[in-house]
Amino acid sequence: AEHPYSHLIDTLKDGQIKFFNPYKLNDPRYDKLPLSIRVLLEAAIRNCDGFYTKQEDVQNILHWQQEQNKAEVPFSPARVLLQDFTGIPAMVDLAAMRDAVAKHGVDPSLVNPKCPTDLIVDHSLQIDYIETALRNQEMELIRNKERLQFFKWCSKAFKNVNVVPPDVGAVHQLNLEYLSRVVQVSDGFIYPDSVVGTDSHTTMINGLGILGWGVGGIESEAIMLGQPISLTLPQVVGCKLVGSINPLTTSIDIVLGITKHLRQAGIAGKFVEFFGPGVSQLSVPDRTTIANMCPEYNATVSFFPVDQVTLKHFKKTSELATASVYMFTVFFFFVIEFNLSSMVPYVSGPKRPQDRVAVSSMKEDFQSCLDEKVGFKGFHIAKEKQEIRVPFLHGGQEYQLSHGSVVIAAVISCTNNCNPSVMLTAGLLARKAVEAGLLVKPYIRTSLAPGSGMVTHYLNASGVLPYFNKLGFEVIGYGCATCVGNTAPLPEAVVDAIKQGDLVACGVLSGNRHFEGRLCDCVRANYLASPPLVVAYAIAGTVGVDFEKEPLGLTSDGKEVYLRDIWPSREEVQQIEEDTVFSSIFKDLRGRMEKGNTFWNNVECSDSLLFPWDQKSTYIRSPSFFSKLSKEVPPPQSIENAHALLFLGDKVTTDHISPAGSIARVSAAAKYLMSKRLTPREFNSYGARRGNDAVMTRGTFASIKLQNRFIGKPGPKTLHIPSGQTLDVFEAADRYQRDGIPLIILAGKDYGSGNSRDWVAKGPYLLGVRAVIAESFEKLHRNQLVGMGIMPLQFLSGQNADSLELSGKERFSITLPESLSPGQELTIKTSQGKSFSVTALFDTDTDVILFQHGGLLRYVARTLL
Repeated sequence: AEHPYSHLIDTLKDGQIKFFNPYKLNDPRYDKLPLSIRVLLEAAIRNCDGFYTKQEDVQNILHWQQEQNKAEVPFSPARVLLQDFTGIPAMVDLAAMRDAVAKHGVDPSLVNPKCPTDLIVDHSLQIDYIETALRNQEMELIRNKERLQFFKWCSKAFKNVNVVPPDVGAVHQLNLEYLSRVVQVSDGFIYPDSVVGTDSHTTMINGLGILGWGVGGIESEAIMLGQPISLTLPQVVGCKLVGSINPLTTSIDIVLGITKHLRQAGIAGKFVEFFGPGVSQLSVPDRTTIANMCPEYNATVSFFPVDQVTLKHFKKTSELATASVYMFTVFFFFVIEFNLSSMVPYVSGPKRPQDRVAVSSMKEDFQSCLDEKVGFKGFHIAKEKQEIRVPFLHGGQEYQLSHGSVVIAAVISCTNNCNPSVMLTAGLLARKAVEAGLLVKPYIRTSLAPGSGMVTHYLNASGVLPYFNKLGFEVIGYGCATCVGNTAPLPEAVVDAIKQGDLVACGVLSGNRHFEGRLCDCVRANYLASPPLVVAYAIAGTVGVDFEKEPLGLTSDGKEVYLRDIWPSREEVQQIEEDTVFSSIFKDLRGRMEKGNTFWNNVECSDSLLFPWDQKSTYIRSPSFFSKLSKEVPPPQSIENAHALLFLGDKVTTDHISPAGSIARVSAAAKYLMSKRLTPREFNSYGARRGNDAVMTRGTFASIKLQNRFIGKPGPKTLHIPSGQTLDVFEAADRYQRDGIPLIILAGKDYGSGNSRDWVAKGPYLLGVRAVIAESFEKLHRNQLVGMGIMPLQFLSGQNADSLELSGKERFSITLPESLSPGQELTIKTSQGKSFSVTALFDTDTDVILFQHGGLLRYVARTLL
């Protein structure tokens, strides 16, 4: 049939390229649409097929001013971005290194194995160290070989699947540097680039004028199978930027300022568009850094429309070919003004990313944290114990730790390295610190985990990487690192000193996640900071320092060195950025993409149309999501006499639900792996084994920080109510399932906050959880629960488990009507004779349909059948 909007087709380049021109609608409503909504409209027009996308949807988007927060519309993104969570270490090609040595006649002991072709002189690196590192790397790759074979099979089996080899870079960095376009061209049509990705940080792409946000793995799977995203037509908040940026203010300071400003404005679930005279002062890396943090203030996207700064950036990357750039006047319904000149340097912590602390007040704020009762900020350390100092030996020398001592300092991936200016500022600060004779104490666990090899490349090209190394900040890899707990253990003497003095030791990192205990169990206070401030606090050795009044350290001749003495100017940073960064990093990236690496190039995989499942594999298993799948949609199934698997409080994060870090030796997952004759050294991480549902189900609620009210202390345990036994969560769930007892979870506020992970819904589903009853949900996690057929039920306003006097040990029955509707109230009855109402958080009719099918995967399977 003829496309219903074929009359809107226009052409470029003498008719060689076509596009749908919404201006040909001659509809005055189009001129009043924000640019982000115009992207939704263009996609609806182009994909209008009368089935998934209807003409009614196009009209609803055009009628945005009246239909926002009401109409449900489909969106088919141009791309889906999937990420691998292994954290495979940086690869070194031994043959390439030796060739480089032979070619240039350089002593092998002077070659940095992390950049062998660049021949960085570092006398501390010896060839035996290089050989050891290579052997360790080879072991890691062998451990992950099955997964890499699966990825390579995917790249061959599907014509539109592109797999980025290991060691090229982290997913979001590659999205910015290599995969993104202003526009896409397909089947002769040009249209705006757009993307959804399996991580909340996908939003950083909005800094390039490309609409994108994070979805769960469940939603991404459906999109790949042809289903559009269904979303409620969002309200758009205009954020007007005015004023001038203070030279000492970094993008991170602006990020944290805007985060606080917008969080207070109450913009959950909305689109944010930035405009105003201040926007032109922000480089593309500045914008992507700001856009990256929008999940922290619960916006869906933070969108910087394409302008001349964007086009200049794409010209430098050689990615701007023929493009029809959509730049129109934007009208906003709601405007927030933000003055950039009001910003001063901030850090965030010690427990939550939204708790900002001005650097000038850091010393006093940490002291107040010691005094305050245990809570979101306080540690409640008795006055007489606040001045304690614990001596210890490290490397044959005595040091002392006290409250506030920095023991972890990490310049890491995902938030900051997309911004060369911030990373270069840190590198220049390191250079000036070394030149002034300053050092970082050797017991501090320092690390540098850039988002991609490109970051390492421009740090090297600008000459600052050796200075990072001299302060202990060496490149450890390019995947998720300290943020998700993937960090080397602290020296044993440091851990003993912390425990001996019951010290509030500190970690400082330049990521955007730092929930308590996430970095290291014994490090209670963790602060988010810009990369240069991470370096500064590492040099100072404590967060209890006033940089204005106290020196960082002393020169060799006893002269005091203050932070202001070595802080690089904004002009100095921008000059290096222009001279050494942009033109080289993208050229190098393309070479790495095309060349791959020896191991990846040699990975063998099947050429079969269907993937050959290996029943012995402990990494890749055919999951059980489709077991007992009927062709017909079953009628609504009420929940009868369910037990509560867990009784949780507020702020249960995705880390609590589905950890991504290492597998504890005493965990249910470890028991399973040992039953497969694997040793603890072979366990790898939950992230690496996410292709094995048996491991991931056992890892669900396996966090050592899980606070279950049934137990009364942190740990991955729960009460098996019928027997009264305390068991691992998986073992209790398994026993309930064998007895045919359905399960629910009771929780408080903000259930499911944190990083998006598909296993935070898949895991509970496989444990037998039918519903989660909470005071409130993080929006993306609510969507994930619906996507797996789990009911998100919310207590009515002013009610919770305590006000209803629920012990959690009752049995719960939830009767479902034959016809469910979005936002419907349901009644829950307990075995104790109580009844109370909850709201079923089905936002749209599509949510109801997905739930009735038993989740999105089953819905898609039935559609294909």
